[in-house]
Amino acid sequence: MQMIQETADLSAYLAADEAIDHRHPLVRETAARLADGVADSYDYARAAFEFVRDTIPHSQDSGDLRVTWRASDVLEQGTGICYAKAHALTALLRAEDIPTALCYQKFEALHGLVAVRFNGAWHRQDPRGNKPGVDAQFSLDGERLAFVPDPEFNELDYPVLYAAPHPVVLDVLKAARDRPHLWRTLPTAL
Repeated sequence: MQMIQETADLSAYLAADEAIDHRHPLVRETAARLADGVADSYDYARAAFEFVRDTIPHSQDSGDLRVTWRASDVLEQGTGICYAKAHALTALLRAEDIPTALCYQKFEALHGLVAVRFNGAWHRQDPRGNKPGVDAQFSLDGERLAFVPDPEFNELDYPVLYAAPHPVVLDVLKAARDRPHLWRTLPTAL
């Protein structure tokens, strides 16, 4: 799939915003801890990915009813759905000056991913969290995502790489009282 940057300005993929609050002290502390002892930015990106994937449970899998959307809240509360976990990973990567985009797939509802830029190319990663039947891995040599869309069922990969969370996603997260409410209002398309 040919990925399309929302903006040609790579600095947009390093920016902080309301959801990707990589200047927050907790995000900075977590990034510094993950960066300690890694050899380079590739190792850091893998460590940040594995941290978000493995230590922050997907709230649907864990049964957690809380809804998080801001990266620092995801780290503080230790929970989030795919979008929130993507926000946390984006913030951790941007905190270490790794250009990171948000991207989406369409299944019954939208699914959130990130894309990291290394060696002049974007590489999609899925920090959703593994479980039986889901084995997402950090990879710069071909995608190892949690899910692969099936066009027969009108599933697809959206090619746009967003510098900020898509407003449709962010609005739903911010409006959700709890995860059951969120599940009833998840966006189904961009």
